[in-house]
Amino acid sequence: MKKNIGKLDKTIRVLLGIVIIVIGVNNNSVWGIMGVIPIITAQIGVCPLYSILRISTCPNERLGTKK
Repeated sequence: MKKNIGKLDKTIRVLLGIVIIVIGVNNNSVWGIMGVIPIITAQIGVCPLYSILRISTCPNERLGTKK
């Protein structure tokens, strides 16, 4: 799969994932496990939903421009 997550998007995903995990742990909720998803997508650089919607936050993939 082509990478479709840019640097800023990765940073936001990791921070959001950590926040979700912390909230889940503080509330003794299994929903904290959902915080792992944005962290994993940030690490692999591919978001399946972005692929379906043909979205890319990578600078060289925006607007169909390939470098």
